[in-house]
Amino acid sequence: MSRVAPYELCRVGDHGDTPVNPIDLQDSLARIERFFARLHEAGAAPLAAGGDHLITLPILRAIARERPVGLVHFDAHSDTSDSYFGGEKYTHGTPFRRAVEEGLVDPKRMIQIGIRGSMYDHDEKDWAESVGIRIVHIEEYFERGPKVVIAEARRIVGDGPAYVSFDVDGLDPSTPGTGTPEIGGYSTAEAQQMLRGLAGLDLVGGDVVEVAPPFDPSGTPPSSARR
Repeated sequence: MSRVAPYELCRVGDHGDTPVNPIDLQDSLARIERFFARLHEAGAAPLAAGGDHLITLPILRAIARERPVGLVHFDAHSDTSDSYFGGEKYTHGTPFRRAVEEGLVDPKRMIQIGIRGSMYDHDEKDWAESVGIRIVHIEEYFERGPKVVIAEARRIVGDGPAYVSFDVDGLDPSTPGTGTPEIGGYSTAEAQQMLRGLAGLDLVGGDVVEVAPPFDPSGTPPSSARR
């Protein structure tokens, strides 16, 4: 991803896999942060493809240290729990709470689109709304439509630097390949329409996460991951 005007030609490079430590979560977070910090210092706007949504936190630590960024978050889940899995603070259900707490994301410039399904704790919704995060539940999304919702997203993030995080479980589970499917999401065509509607924003990075090929018996990756 490069910070350029819509449809302008840009240079794109594959920098390979981020190093991780499979037996030490905090060391993995530090390694991911260092990897993306080098890209950020070189002037690149990273686009990451990952599994666990927790990867967004160290990426934001790397690219949003100088100032908080706005955030457009596509997901079925808010991922703003304080803890998960028996008190763990760093999981795929907590990255955006930590990011706001650390001053990496401006919650008043953050919008979540497609939220639905079960919650781990009611506090994740209450806390998100209390700090100013705009939550668009899936019922509202279908009532208003993708063009209107994205117009609001553009207004919320404004002209400042912004990040896009796309969790594939925001899509309807007819799109395979994720470990946390939730019935009744938007289609891949609608997702494309929304993402293309963000053209022209000051995007400093983005990610596609929660892709889990073992959960797809057909062996076909989600459409959004093939682009």
